[in-house]
Amino acid sequence: MALMDFIKKQFIDIIQWTESGDGTLAWRFPMQDMEIQNGAALVVRESQLAMFVNEGQIADVFGPGTHKLTTQTLPILTYLKNWDKLFESPFKSDVYFFSTRQQVDQKWGTPQPISIRDKEFGAVRLRAFGNYAYRLVDPKKFQTEISGTREAYTVADLDGQLRAVIMQNISVAIAQSNIPFLDLAANQLMFAQALSAATAPALEAYGLKLEAMTVQSISLPDELQKILDQKIGMGMVGGDMGKLMQYQTAQAIPKMAEGVAAGGDGGGLAGAGLGMGAGVAMGQILAQNMQSALQGGAAAGAGAAAAAPAGVKPEDVMATLEKLGELKAKGILTDDEFNTKKAELLKKLV
Repeated sequence: MALMDFIKKQFIDIIQWTESGDGTLAWRFPMQDMEIQNGAALVVRESQLAMFVNEGQIADVFGPGTHKLTTQTLPILTYLKNWDKLFESPFKSDVYFFSTRQQVDQKWGTPQPISIRDKEFGAVRLRAFGNYAYRLVDPKKFQTEISGTREAYTVADLDGQLRAVIMQNISVAIAQSNIPFLDLAANQLMFAQALSAATAPALEAYGLKLEAMTVQSISLPDELQKILDQKIGMGMVGGDMGKLMQYQTAQAIPKMAEGVAAGGDGGGLAGAGLGMGAGVAMGQILAQNMQSALQGGAAAGAGAAAAAPAGVKPEDVMATLEKLGELKAKGILTDDEFNTKKAELLKKLV
């Protein structure tokens, strides 16, 4: 009976792994009813590592190359099996292969907006998306912490855990980067570097090395996005408030006209505290225009010139007042600054 069992056994003379391209990180060589011959060849290809495990204890690790398995090339396994001389008979041992190539274009993102704390705005919420790349560098740690004795462990099996690690470190990355919240969208490279530095130690604990991290987009809340747009507009005009106000006035005129045509309140002037002053100014303009029309001829032209200085249109002034009201409501202008500017503008109408 013992002779029949011996005949049924298959003896392995070559141990190797050809990756199938399915994103496998760890793979156990099938050893059922098989034993390894003395002097068998272990073939480890580039971007691979091989590891022997004897009765649950990690033994020898081999890098790329062709290795002849003897007591000299298996020192730890030899010690675990108490071989005091060259072994003559085949032996059993678990052999695991690991892929060390880069796992690229791994996606990460915030399924829901996450809350972070900012020095200027307090608690704010954002969404971010990007990708990253990593590779397996420590098979002992990976087998102990992650893959265990499974027949195969894939990139997909690890994906959820790594995404969670990145999400956990976003707030830490923003704090360590010292990037103002409003500047995050314009400094995605710096944010990616900070996120990489915050995430790398967690991957190292799994036997992995983070090779790359990118931030492809950052979505800010609507109210903060408007402030960012204004900041960008200031940069485009070189910080010239006059040019910025001209641009904002040109943008607001069509909306103001729509509001008047619809019988509205002039695009929200009353809500901004401008309705009364604007109404008085408009009344003065209408009265002066009517008087000029009755006088006719040159007197009418002179009266109109006096009522509205050259280059200053009433609708432009009104639109500018509306924009100033919005800046005041957002806290960008103080009450004194707003009142001073309003008085200057109204003087141009009367």
